[in-house]
Parts: sequence; structure tokens; C-alpha cells
Amino acid sequence: MSAPERIPPRGGVTGSCAEADGSGAERAGADAAAALDLLAHGELTVRGRVREASNAVLLCTVEHDGRRADCVYKPVAGERPLWDFPDGNLARREAAAYELSRATGWDLVPPTVLRDGPYGEGMCQLWVESDPEAELLALVEDEEPGPGWKGICFAEVGEGRTALLVHADDPRLRRLAVLDAVINNGDRKGGHLLSTPGGELYAIDHGVTFNAEDKLRTLLWGWAGEPLTGEALTVLRRLGADLAHGGGLAGRLAELVTAAETAAVRDRVEALLRSGRHPEPGGQWPAIPWPPV
Repeated sequence: MSAPERIPPRGGVTGSCAEADGSGAERAGADAAAALDLLAHGELTVRGRVREASNAVLLCTVEHDGRRADCVYKPVAGERPLWDFPDGNLARREAAAYELSRATGWDLVPPTVLRDGPYGEGMCQLWVESDPEAELLALVEDEEPGPGWKGICFAEVGEGRTALLVHADDPRLRRLAVLDAVINNGDRKGGHLLSTPGGELYAIDHGVTFNAEDKLRTLLWGWAGEPLTGEALTVLRRLGADLAHGGGLAGRLAELVTAAETAAVRDRVEALLRSGRHPEPGGQWPAIPWPPV
């Protein structure tokens, strides 16, 4: 049964994503604690559904104590089973990705909670309005990326022609490449990158993460094999301490993913610190998600 079919009919679910005013992040403000409180305790009202998503993604408003924001609610009941992940577990991985992102101090994932909603337990995440003019990915006719860009791969663009797919040589993306390596993101597509009008970068859709086996698939290979920045090494050392047995992050992850998966996060952090470099494609798994955008 497909994800949409597992969501029972209810009034207000037939709208489109375009119905939202996209101002949730602004109304909730920069205070992550306030946003988390609103998401966790507010009343969810479903306003629409993102029909292009492979799993059920419901656009909602959340209201609590006079505060209101737009958010995304992904109920477990609408998750499509995957052969290599436990059933009914993707929402917890989204929440775990937020916890790890928050621990880095980079705050690359919008505030996210695991909560009950109109269709049962699910992930609830603050809506982020992206800047349509922001350029993070591009196809270029040249053989090499130009200044300010990093090459990913050559792509067929029709009629026997190829173009070079590039991503911006942006420190925000570089931080995200490190985060993805830690959480073992198996689906970092271009559409998951949101650059806001205020210049912030957020990443969304983290259900396919934290597998104990190497699953890293991403468009952010531009720094593969290059030395990690000093900032990244400092963050990884802090993560290593927080992931140690008895550490706060280890405890939070233990509530969301398996013990083996938490141990694998710890191992990946240690491996990055040992190598001091961004990971490279291993050849055991497709390196780039499909479709890439």
C-alpha cells in the first residue's frame, strides 16, 4: 500500500503546499527552544499535502499560547517501507538528525520534534521559506568548475551532450557535508537544500540516515579527500565527547535509533578525526542519489 493510501481521509488534507504563507521560521524567531516548545505542544492543523513526496508529508500550522507557525508533519503511518531500514522508523531518524545537528552548533536542520499528531506519531519540523534566487547547484558546459564552485560529476543533458554538475564552494555546504558523513545520509539531494532570504542554510529530509552500514549518497562530493577545516575538527572532537557512553547526545540518540546505529555514529566521528579528511566514495554503494535533485 502506498504512503498516501495509508493516510485516512480527513477534511483539510486536499490542499497544496502553495497554500502556506511560508513565514513560520520568522514568526517562531531565532530562539530554537521556543520553536521546539511550539512544535511539541502546539495544536496541529493540517492544511495541505506535498504530493510529490514519496512518503506522506503534510503541511500544517501549529498554535500554542498565542504563537503560531507553519510546519511539516510526517506521520509514521504514511512512511513507505524500505528494504534496508526498519518499518515505521523514518520519523525518529529525522528527529535524531536534528539532535545531532544541534549538537554541532551549526544548526543546519530546522527545529524538529517527534510527537503525536492528527494521524498518530510523526516528525514535526518548522517550515523554512527558501530563497528561489539562491544558487547552490548548477550545470555548466566547461570541463572544470569555475571559481566559487566544486565539481561533482558529468551528467547527460540530452542529444548526446554532457554537462558538469557543480555545487557552490560554500562553507555552509561544507559543514553540511561533514554532518552528512556523520549521520550517514543516504539521500542528500539538491532539493533538500534550503537557502533562506536571510542567508541561512537549512537541510531537510533526513529519514534515510543513521544506518549502521555505509550508505552515504550525496551531491556534496566537491571536497572529497580534502583536509577537514579546523572548525570541523573542533566540532567532531566535541561530538566524540558527547557521544561517549553517558554523554548527553548518546542518550538522546539512544531514544531514537538502535544501539548499533548509535555506536556507528561514534565510529564515523572517530574515523573522520583519524583521517582528518572529507570522506570519498567507497565504491560499495552508489555515490549519488537518484534523482539527484
